[in-house]
Amino acid sequence: MPHDHTDHLSPSGHPFRPDNDAPLTYWQVMEIAIRELLIVKGITTAADIAAQIDAMDARSPADGAKVVARAWTDPAFKARLLANGSAASREMGFDIGSLRLIVVENTPHIHNVIVCTLCSCYPRNLLGLPPDWYKTRAYRSRVVREPRKVLAEFGLVLPDSIRIRVHDSTADMRYIVLPARPAGTEELSEADLADLVTRDAMIGTGLPKAAA
Repeated sequence: MPHDHTDHLSPSGHPFRPDNDAPLTYWQVMEIAIRELLIVKGITTAADIAAQIDAMDARSPADGAKVVARAWTDPAFKARLLANGSAASREMGFDIGSLRLIVVENTPHIHNVIVCTLCSCYPRNLLGLPPDWYKTRAYRSRVVREPRKVLAEFGLVLPDSIRIRVHDSTADMRYIVLPARPAGTEELSEADLADLVTRDAMIGTGLPKAAA
């Protein structure tokens, strides 16, 4: 996090070095104060905080792609994933924490899209950090009112026969889309299938890549 002071160290051992000349926001000041207070009180350590940050930074859409590829190749796992996304993801070693993960499946008749209309709740445990556009007010409001038009702006034009369902994430509940498996991939390995799964396909604003 950026800080305003350049000549001092915080209790967590980090120098206060601003990344730019912009003043700290209210929430940045609150984050710094709470973090430093927790360290001073001995509730956590700078190393613990750094480890959690590293763990979050290590998460990427590749984790979610592995879950999707497993569902494409293992019908029993797919059934468990649709019934309890959190538990099934843990089977593969992905910690979902206390969040409830709901997996929604695209079909020939239904296409699912994920949004958080309130802020930017997102399945970070499987997809990493959300893209900037996901957090914008324009996406959060428009995809609910005119999803077909928004998807077209992403380059995804769906026929009128396909119904679009928009799922609104909450503070304790996250969604991830299980896209349809591309045609012509019957001979591909699970790892090769995972390479076809894009981040946007798991949000619903795109589709998996076609088989080469």
